[in-house]
Amino acid sequence: DDNCGFHDDVYTPYKRVLVTGATGLLGRAIYKEFQKNEWDTLGCGYSRARPRFLRCNLLDEDAVRVLIQDFQPHVIVHCAAERRPDVVEHHTEAALNLNVHACATLAKEAAGIFLLYISTDYVFDGRNPPYGENDAPNPLNMYGKSKLEGEREILRHCPGAAVLRVPILYGEVEKVEESAVTVLWDRVQQGAESCTIDHCQQRFPTYTSDVARDPSLRGVFHYSGKEQMTKYEMACAIADAFNLPSSHLIPMTEQPAGSGAQRPHNAQLECSRLELLGLSVEPVPFKAAIRDSLWPFLHDKRWRQTVFH
Repeated sequence: DDNCGFHDDVYTPYKRVLVTGATGLLGRAIYKEFQKNEWDTLGCGYSRARPRFLRCNLLDEDAVRVLIQDFQPHVIVHCAAERRPDVVEHHTEAALNLNVHACATLAKEAAGIFLLYISTDYVFDGRNPPYGENDAPNPLNMYGKSKLEGEREILRHCPGAAVLRVPILYGEVEKVEESAVTVLWDRVQQGAESCTIDHCQQRFPTYTSDVARDPSLRGVFHYSGKEQMTKYEMACAIADAFNLPSSHLIPMTEQPAGSGAQRPHNAQLECSRLELLGLSVEPVPFKAAIRDSLWPFLHDKRWRQTVFH
């Protein structure tokens, strides 16, 4: 039973994986990847669960226990989280329940199960990048603090678990607002009126399909896209990928006062641990991956013929 690594070539129908937050952007990609590799895959969600996934409240310890006892997964990938920093800042108690207490509940029930917890680059303050796995975390906002507490709960109750920290994510979104990268699409497409976009904070947009293909082990690991960009640069790259004008986009080089939760300036993740183990996935270039993510939202569907053919 220990032999349930992600990269087993042998088809073994008894490999079962539970993906929490399977309704979310990363959860869907991970669920899909396991299914593709012929795992018996169970996804759970909450508000968006039905009809595709099982509805389970991760704050209900009895429900979690029953779920794990009934399905008996070999692997649990815990993606469920409140990931919007401004929401966490204003609804702290509800966010802590999901980001911290649900971790403890899952980890306590995961004896003998390989547990992988998805965390964030926001555990770092962004003042002295890049950050290795052993660098001291110092989160600037409640979101980062809650995810760091979640990491600690996971490793305290389940020492054999793995933590995978990833930065800003994008991928096959159900609506553009689902990712802080794809949400820029509306501003790119409204070419008639100018708008300002943040050009201070350095980010490393990371494609969910790349993360989903990354195997994991024990301890803390980092995975990240390699292209460093501000949101303004992302918006310009999106415009370029779709042959759209970007002259209406204006870089904002000052952080406006009172603009929600504080963000790290540059929390670049140093990912050599996975690379040294020969387990890192080479990221798909941003322009190609963002094209795949956003073309369904094009106003002008004829564009596809002109660019792809």
